[in-house]
Amino acid sequence: MRHRERHRTGRIAWLRAAVLGANDGIVSTGSLLLGVAAANATQGTLLATGVAGLVAGAMSMAAGEYVSVHSQADSEAAELEQERRELATDCHAEQRELAAIYVRRGLEPALATQVANQLMAHDALGAHARDELGISDAFSARPIQAALASAASFAVCAALPLLVTALSPRSYLIPVVAGTSLVFLAALGAWAARAGGAGMAVGAARVTFWGALAMAVTAGVGALWGTVG
Repeated sequence: MRHRERHRTGRIAWLRAAVLGANDGIVSTGSLLLGVAAANATQGTLLATGVAGLVAGAMSMAAGEYVSVHSQADSEAAELEQERRELATDCHAEQRELAAIYVRRGLEPALATQVANQLMAHDALGAHARDELGISDAFSARPIQAALASAASFAVCAALPLLVTALSPRSYLIPVVAGTSLVFLAALGAWAARAGGAGMAVGAARVTFWGALAMAVTAGVGALWGTVG
C-alpha cells in the first residue's frame, strides 16, 4: 500500500491572505462600529458607517495584497532571470555552488557533487530556484489568489459585526457587538491554527487579545470624542 502524506505547505499562500482579511474584517469593522457607537451615533449612522467600512476595507485589502504579492512575484522573476543568465554563461560554477549548498546541509562532497549534477541534468533552473533561492511552487507568489482570498474573507467577516449591529437594540449594542466580535475572533484564531497545524487554544487567545485591545482603544477614542462633541 502506497504511503501518502498530507502536508499543509500548499495552503500557506492563500491561508495567510484569507486569515489576514478575515481578522481585519472583524477587528476593523467591529472597532469602527464600537467607536462610532461610543460617540452616541444613531443606529442608522452606525449601519451606514459599517457598510462603507466593509466596502472600503475589502477593496483596500484586495489592492494591498495584490500590490504586495505582485512585488514579491516581480522579485522572484528577476531572481530567476538572473539565475538563468548565470546558468547560460557559467554552468560549471553554478554546479559547484549547488554542490556546496548540499555539503552545508550534511552531504559528503562527492555525493553532493553527484546530486547536483543529476538535479541540474534534470532541471537546472528548478534546482537552483528551490535550493539556492528558496523559490518553490508551494511558496511562489500568486497576486490574484491573494487579493481575492483577502477581499472575500474581509467582506464575509466584516458582515458579522455589521449584522449584529443591525439586530441589536441600541441600548445594548456596545456590549453585544464587542462580545460577539471577540467570539468571532476566537473562532477564527482556532480555525486558522487548526488549518496550519498549530495549537488551537494559543491561536484563539492570540487573535482575541489583539482584537480586544484594538476595539477597546477605538471605543475609548469614540467615547472621548462624544464627550468633547
